[in-house]
Amino acid sequence: QVQLVESGGGLVQAGGSLRLSCAASGSIFAFGAMAWYRQAPGKQRELVASITRGGLTKYADFVKGRFTISRDNGKNTVYLQMNSLKPEDTAVYYCNANMMTVPTREYWGQGTQVTVSS
Repeated sequence: QVQLVESGGGLVQAGGSLRLSCAASGSIFAFGAMAWYRQAPGKQRELVASITRGGLTKYADFVKGRFTISRDNGKNTVYLQMNSLKPEDTAVYYCNANMMTVPTREYWGQGTQVTVSS
């Protein structure tokens, strides 16, 4: 069993910052790509940022220059530093990780609420 546990969400004013963490536990082999998604009320889940095991990153256009994804392979943890937050960033943020097994196994966290007030 593998579990992903997110933390760091909360309520923040527009322009503020939050740092999300996602720690994996259980029978872990090794994770390849890890990512953060978000889902706002009434909207589909969307990709926010992803990072390969080697550290290559990709960002959605709506967070470029404001959010930074990083990871610690030794701790099986992925982070999302969110700066200059906007009310439209309000959503439940989910951690996603793909284990390097054959076939690849995909895992999701339970989500953490981020609310940005104007």
